Amino acid sequence: MRLADAKAYLERRLSELEKEASSLRSLADVVDQMLAEKSFKRVEMPPPAKTRTSEPSPTQPPLRTPLSTTKGVHLADLLVEGKMITVLPVSGLKLEADTPPVNAFLAAKVLEPMKKKDQDLVQSGKLAQNEAFSYEIATDDGIIREIRIENFGDEKRLMELNGAIKWTLRRIYERTVGS
Repeated sequence: MRLADAKAYLERRLSELEKEASSLRSLADVVDQMLAEKSFKRVEMPPPAKTRTSEPSPTQPPLRTPLSTTKGVHLADLLVEGKMITVLPVSGLKLEADTPPVNAFLAAKVLEPMKKKDQDLVQSGKLAQNEAFSYEIATDDGIIREIRIENFGDEKRLMELNGAIKWTLRRIYERTVGS
């Protein structure tokens, strides 16, 4: 009889601990999201392209913003050129694409909603298809090689994307290399 009581106690205790762990994971996700919102930094928007005159103007180099960890480890460069963002991770850094920060946060919570919003505007005739938000996360053997975002929109979206991408890369780095 004592073994049956011990087994019941152990099963009850395991169930309680699993519930607590689940609650703690949910709380950690909320804190992560709040940190992502708080870590947004203002990115300077490149000036709008001028209309072409009879004389060609010199091309303006892309605006480059380094993305680093809080400890200063350089993770990637975010390049803004016109309405396009290109994120280029540092060579040799293995930032895995198939991770929760990429799938559950960056793609599902940031990029896809922006894409859907623009697609809805295209459907209603308020936005041309060639002006709609689109993105691609290019990988080599599961490692992020480049993130390309076209028609990102206004400065507010640029700041949101900058913060979300920075947070995502930091989280991947922390999970793979350590904080």
